[in-house]
Amino acid sequence: MNPLAFDVTASGGAQAMILAAGRGERMRPLTDVQPKPMLTVRGQPLMQSPMQALARGGFTRQLINTAWLGEKISTHFGRQLVLPGLPTVDLSYSHEGQDFGHALETAGGIVRALPGLADVFWVVAGDVFAPDFVFSANAVQRFAASEQLAHLWLVPNPAHNPGGDFGLSAQGRVLNLAKGAPGCDYTFSTIALYKRSFFADCGLPAGNPAGTALALAPLLRAAMDRGLVSGEVYAGAWTDVGTPERLAQLNT
Repeated sequence: MNPLAFDVTASGGAQAMILAAGRGERMRPLTDVQPKPMLTVRGQPLMQSPMQALARGGFTRQLINTAWLGEKISTHFGRQLVLPGLPTVDLSYSHEGQDFGHALETAGGIVRALPGLADVFWVVAGDVFAPDFVFSANAVQRFAASEQLAHLWLVPNPAHNPGGDFGLSAQGRVLNLAKGAPGCDYTFSTIALYKRSFFADCGLPAGNPAGTALALAPLLRAAMDRGLVSGEVYAGAWTDVGTPERLAQLNT
C-alpha cells in the first residue's frame, strides 16, 4: 500500500487531525447506521464542533481519518467546510476502512496520516464535545519552541473514569501514574498537540503502509517517563459522548 495513497489536499500539511474512525460499539444501535462522530448534537454532527473551533483559531487545514461508515463523513463534509462567520476549511481524508478494511487505532491512524500533517499538529477525537475549548496559535507557538514532544489537555476525572488516566506535576509535566493511584487526578481530554518527532520511534514508518494498528497510550506513557510530555488542565465543558445516555443529556 502506497503510504501516500490517501487524499491530501492541503499544501504544507494539515494543521489538525480529527479522529473519526472508531466503531462506537457502546453507542449501538445508533452507530449501526451512522458513524459515531456524525451523531447529532445540538442540531449538527458531533465532530463539526471541534472542526468549527479549530477554524475559529485559524487552523483551516484539517485531516479526518475514517473507517466505519467513513463514506458518510466524506460525503457530508466534502473537500471544504464553509460556514457563516468562519474561514473556509480545506479538508483531506485518510480512509483506513477503504485502504485496510479496519481502523488502525489512534497511533496507527496518526502515523498513517503523518505524510499529510504539518510538523506540529492538533489531534482531537471527533466524539468529544468541548464547546468552550480555544485552539490558539499561541499554544502552538509555545509548544513548538519547547523540548516537549506532546502537550495534552487534561480534565478532572469524570464520573465514568474515577481512577483517572494521568497525573500532572506542578511544573506542567504529565505523569505516568497507575489508574487510581494517588495523584492520578486527570483524564485525557483527547485534545493534544504533537510534533511529528513524537512518532519517530513508534516502530512504524511514516504512512504506515502495512496498515498496522497501534495504540497511543503506551507511546504517551513511554514519553512521559522520559519527561517529554507537558500538559495543562482544561476546566470548560467537556463530554466524552460514549453512551446514548450522555448523548441524550447533551441534547436535552
